Amino acid sequence: MGVESRIQTRDAFLWLMNLIYLFAFTSLYVQIPGLYGDNGILPARNVLDPKWPATKEELTSKPTVLWLAPLLGLDVSSMMELTCLVGMIIAFGGMITKKLRVVLTFFLLWALYFSLYQVGQTFLWFQWDILLLEAGFLTIFVAPLLPHKRVTGGTAPFTISFWLVRWLLFRLMFASGIVKLTSECPTWWGLTALNSHYESQCIPTALAWYAHQLPEWFQKLCVIGVYVIEIPIPFLFFAPLRSLRLFSFYAQVFLQLSIILTGNYNFFNLLTIALCFSLLDDRHLALWCGRSQDGEERSSPRGQSGVWRTFSNLLRGFVSALIALAIVGLLALWTWKLFALQFMKDEVRSKITFTLRGFSQMLGRVIPLTIWIGFLSLSWQVISNLLRVLFSPGTCFSKVKKLVACLLLAGFAFIIFNLSLVPHISVDESSQNRVPAGIRKLHDSVKHLHLVNSYGLFRRMTGVEGRPEIVVEGSNSLETGWQPYEFFYKPGALSRSPPVVAPHQPRLDWQMWFAALGTYNYNPWFLNLVYRLLNNQPEVLELIQSNPFPQNPPKYIRATLYLYHYTAMNKNATRFSDTDWWWREKKSEYLPPVDKSNPSFVNYLKQYGVNQRMTDNTLSLALKTIRNSLKQLDGFKLCLSLFTAAGVLQVAKRLTTK
Repeated sequence: MGVESRIQTRDAFLWLMNLIYLFAFTSLYVQIPGLYGDNGILPARNVLDPKWPATKEELTSKPTVLWLAPLLGLDVSSMMELTCLVGMIIAFGGMITKKLRVVLTFFLLWALYFSLYQVGQTFLWFQWDILLLEAGFLTIFVAPLLPHKRVTGGTAPFTISFWLVRWLLFRLMFASGIVKLTSECPTWWGLTALNSHYESQCIPTALAWYAHQLPEWFQKLCVIGVYVIEIPIPFLFFAPLRSLRLFSFYAQVFLQLSIILTGNYNFFNLLTIALCFSLLDDRHLALWCGRSQDGEERSSPRGQSGVWRTFSNLLRGFVSALIALAIVGLLALWTWKLFALQFMKDEVRSKITFTLRGFSQMLGRVIPLTIWIGFLSLSWQVISNLLRVLFSPGTCFSKVKKLVACLLLAGFAFIIFNLSLVPHISVDESSQNRVPAGIRKLHDSVKHLHLVNSYGLFRRMTGVEGRPEIVVEGSNSLETGWQPYEFFYKPGALSRSPPVVAPHQPRLDWQMWFAALGTYNYNPWFLNLVYRLLNNQPEVLELIQSNPFPQNPPKYIRATLYLYHYTAMNKNATRFSDTDWWWREKKSEYLPPVDKSNPSFVNYLKQYGVNQRMTDNTLSLALKTIRNSLKQLDGFKLCLSLFTAAGVLQVAKRLTTK
């Protein structure tokens, strides 16, 4: 097995993609009735009213398997549940058996998640959802066509499509670093973004409270570390030296693990780590497992040729190490100069020494460079694959088959690469004319499929003066008796510890965070939520931890905007508390008290069809039985339970086969 073999690496990547799909489907499944049911916050039937047979225009405008709901006697939300359950079963099967990690499996997983995305509305419009769609689409072409098909690592055609995963990782990380500076956010330019990030992020963990207490000079160093990992290091993804690619792998994984420890970002960080596997090979993966690759000779080479081979390998390794150290040293020097690092006795001082104008000019030169690096790297990947096929042992027929497979995947790879240039250059206005009009036209024609997307995480830091948080309250009197609704995961009660909820994503809690950044006028779903609370709608109340009106719904609902802050660790600080994690200050009224008789409120609900009720479909009893049997487990527990079950089955399978 050659040094660059990636057979086992691919299998590990495919296993991780099954795991991520399992988390994604499971997390969404438990929330469907409250979010998309007929009595949910955003009923799916308002955006898709399936009738069979559907017209060609309807299928084209919203390509989704949910159109099949009438054939099964299901409404849209029940069909969404069935879609999630099927996705969970397929992904679970792909985890426990290698036979299912094939093209068909990943096509089905992608098609099912894409179908849900079509009706997901604001609750499914996150960057990690489109990242999963793009990564999932590429996975279809990375996976083997049939199970147990033996391929030689050096000549496997899938390495061409696996390169696209690496290119996606580069675009994701590079754009995430660049947009922090092009956004002109003062916290990113002042290196103070992390001063508020741990406190203001959507759903922090308890470790974020401790990270928030770290000194400012250390927080600034961490921001510099983010810049280095996200902007220059991704260029090492395409380095010819294996050691540099491994260095870039561990740098990215370190960043993702740091985010996991301090924030709940569902499956996003795990998905990014999965993409990082495109930087590895089987030789390195074998080190993790504590074993050598199959067929590796343990004995020392004999004779003069063996001595010369040993000497040449040592010399090559020594030169490679020198080059790698030189590049890492230049990276460190670049960091020291651009951020004016000064090592003092008790701190490290730092500041950005370049200007926005200078950065913009540099970006205008770098973007074309990234395109050329990508093109040359992909071209080399294709050429090297073709040469290996031509000069590898085997029959003429087998070589022809591999050559055809390589050429087909090469054509696909170049098409995707060219399409990806449209979102890739969007971070730089001066580079917009570098993509030919034909490619832009093709991109626009398939844009709705989300085959390639633009990214840019944490573009601007919010909550610098404190995290805005909406507190929803109910009462039977306008004057007194206001009691708060407590959500499962978002901050509410001051004494409640920040939770660990990833890989589950509580989508209502997430949208409450976004709603607090604006007004309810720009978040119409919030009024839908209020209406459901005024009716004590069971499906929606399952998304909320505590209902202060369990017997009868309140007459009025209001919402108040607060600024939440972490308490301090220092006992001498004014914000110190030995019982509370948060302290808060009232900012403004978010939503004045409303009731079901409010004319404008009622008219709005009629306009959006929220106050309609649908009768239960008798053919969906099986789905309801399954849901009731899983009702005791929330999204987090259900995700971990399925993951544990898959792990136990895999261990048992290994033990029985030995």
